[in-house]
Amino acid sequence: MSLFSTEATEITSLRKLRDAEAQCTRCPLYRDATQVVPGEGPISAALMLVGEQPGNDEDLAGKPFVGPAGRVLDRALADAGLDRSKVFVTNAVKHFKFELRGKRRLHKRPNAYEIERCRWWLDLERAIVKPELVVALGATAARSLLNRTVSIAAVRGKILEAGDGMRLAVTIHPSYLLRIIERADKEQEYRRFVGDLRMCKQALREAA
Repeated sequence: MSLFSTEATEITSLRKLRDAEAQCTRCPLYRDATQVVPGEGPISAALMLVGEQPGNDEDLAGKPFVGPAGRVLDRALADAGLDRSKVFVTNAVKHFKFELRGKRRLHKRPNAYEIERCRWWLDLERAIVKPELVVALGATAARSLLNRTVSIAAVRGKILEAGDGMRLAVTIHPSYLLRIIERADKEQEYRRFVGDLRMCKQALREAA
């Protein structure tokens, strides 16, 4: 049975989901990536974090957020009082998109078609995990979850209600912090990022 003839209703566990994702040819990105990078975390996670796509380190390891941005995220989660081991972490796009610069593979942003083709997997992850709150880390994740382009500045600091009942918060991707040169600006933006995560923790507490 091919992947495309497999009904979504048959993918009822994270193990089955990962097996199906490993066969994905829904967009061309699978051709150059080392492997698919599925989401990771407990099936009972109340909080789901959605990034953009795997980076070079994630592509090689097969795990999400294990590179420099992942280390920033780990620190921010800890500072916000959240335990990463209890959070489900994934990406809007499951394969690494890059361009070669010499021997280096440089991140390239997914386009609308790639985001749309990969949304099927993200929807399945949400259906299986059933998080109480989803956090979009960056504009690509927000677009995938909301099916429209949004300004992070316009929706940041709010808990949104999507049409399917999903509760959603939107903040920056931690890789943005790595690109800030000025130390004072970096520290200020980091504190704001931690504040967004604390808001999410409070929202979960209030919903409990």
